[in-house]
Formats: sequence, structure tokens, C-alpha cells
Amino acid sequence: MTERPIQFEVVEFTAGDGMPLNLLHAICEKPPTKGPVLLVHGAGVRANIFLAPVEVNIVEYLTRHGYDIWLENWRASMDVEPNPWTLDQAAMFDHPKAVEKVIEQTGATSIKAIIHCQGSTSFMMSAVAGLVPQVDTIISNAVSLHPVVPWFSKLKINVAPKFVALFTAYMNPQWAKKPATFIAKAIKFLVELTHHECDNTVCKHTSFIYGSGHPTLWRHENLNSETHRWLSDEFGFLPMQFFTQMSRSINKGHLLAIDNNPKLPTDIVEAIPKTEARFAFFSGRENVCFLPESQQKTFEHFNCIRPNFHSLRIIENYGHLCMFMGKNAVNDVFPYMLAELEK
Repeated sequence: MTERPIQFEVVEFTAGDGMPLNLLHAICEKPPTKGPVLLVHGAGVRANIFLAPVEVNIVEYLTRHGYDIWLENWRASMDVEPNPWTLDQAAMFDHPKAVEKVIEQTGATSIKAIIHCQGSTSFMMSAVAGLVPQVDTIISNAVSLHPVVPWFSKLKINVAPKFVALFTAYMNPQWAKKPATFIAKAIKFLVELTHHECDNTVCKHTSFIYGSGHPTLWRHENLNSETHRWLSDEFGFLPMQFFTQMSRSINKGHLLAIDNNPKLPTDIVEAIPKTEARFAFFSGRENVCFLPESQQKTFEHFNCIRPNFHSLRIIENYGHLCMFMGKNAVNDVFPYMLAELEK
């Protein structure tokens, strides 16, 4: 790969409950000509997930089109001290402060956001609760307010975490490399027994932990070999509280808060959205982590509230994270996201 023309400055900020977090700000030779865009990663990864070693990643693509790019490391990041986070905590404490910090640093009056997976669910909670009023355009990938999963994934998330929680407070795909405990060794054995789709042990562990696909988070044919190797270092700690919240939400059919914070509606879908943001919902047609129906349902929900304002796009031949990590995403996915930013 050629040397990347983008450098990053780390901008620290403090979450609403005092947790130290940070933003990565993309610094290019050419100053941005357009406003800030905040990128929010999913669960158990980090901001780095948007920097896959492909010919052109999403950060490079958007900076080339003049945008000022900021990557948020919220409390589910691998680069943050492991903690028993919930989506509620991220919605209440992390995303609002990250948005405030970008506004403070740039002097912008409004920003846009691209949010993925559990960064999307938690950021959507912030938006619905009126906690990020400065964000006027939100591009959501994979899942937002209606998590819908394959039947076996639903069965698995309702049964397995209750048993695993008896032995550990978290799951970690890095157990594929260093299974130090009994439960880590047991899960590694189970993964090796049931997953034979590739020779990357972390890749197979992510498929086991995040769902029931072979693989779950991408289509192998969409990844170049370097990305497939690189992702081995990009997945880590997932607290069992997350699986509890997600199983309740999946069973209910839409996102539920679990921390009983009065500023956050327990039933997110029943609440009247306190936001004027326009939402663009994306999913890969072949997503087996969260089915495309997830985004279809949330789009329909918002479309009923404000018809013909929001959008939905299902990308053929793409899965979950290959929407950002795919070797051809620069041609197949990014132009549609750019179009939404520029509407």
C-alpha cells in the first residue's frame, strides 16, 4: 500500500459521566472546504475501523471531497479502558460531548454524522432524545432503532449469554490468539469446531460472537487479503451487559433503554423524536449480522412521522462492515453516502 496522505491529531474530551474519551481529527495537506462529519464506530472495535487498508477508505474519500473528518472513540472502543458499557451510557454521555467538542474545535454551527452498528443504535438514541441537536444529517449503517436478526442469532443471543455470564463479564475475539481462561479456551474450541470458512481465527471468532453467519460481519469476497489480515487486531472487549440489552431489544422488535435514565425514553420508538435531522438509512443486502429489514423498519417509522424527507438504500452484494471495509466500497457504497451528505 502507498503511504497515506492523511495524518491524525488526537483530541481528548470527557464524557458526561467523567470517562476520558477522544476524537481522531483527519489533517490533510489541503484544508477542508466543507463542514465537519463525525464518524462513529460499532461495538468492540475503534475509530480505526474506518481506516481499512483498501485503495481508498471512507476517510480518504470524504476528505478528497472537502469534508472535515472526525472519528469518535466512544466507550465501546478498544482504545478505551474495558468497562461495562451500555448503549444508554453512550447515548447520554459520549455522543453529545463528542458533538460538542467538534463544534467547539471547528466553530461550525452544525455537523453531519455517519454512524455504524452499535454506534448507530446509541447515536440514534441520542438524536431521538434531543441530545445532539447540532447534527442535521445522519447516515446510519446496518441497524438503528429496529434490530432484526436471523432466527438462529435470536435463539443464540437469548440463550448463550446467560450461560457465558456465569463465567466471564465480557467476550473478546482476541481470545482466538490468547485464550487465558477456561471460558476463553472453551469458546475457542467451539469456534474451531463450528467455523471453517477461513484460516483467520479472529475473523471466525467475530462471526461466532456477533451472530451466526459464516462469516457474520462481511462477505469474504468483498475484502482484499490485506484487510482480512488487518482486521485480526481490530476487535476486542464486549461486556455481557451489551448482549442483555440487545437481546431485550431484539425480542421487543425495537431498541430499549435499560438504565432508567429520566432523560432517555425507555421505549425509544414510542417517543416523539426531538430532532430535525434528516436520516439516510443504509444496509448491505447480504447483511446477516442485522438483516436489511432492520433499516427498512426504522425508515418506515421516520417516514410516517415526516414523509418523503428521509431515505433508505440497500446495497446489493454487501454485508455488514464491508460497507466500509470492502475493496470496492469506494465505487459501490461511498458515492451514495457522499450524495446524502451533499443533499
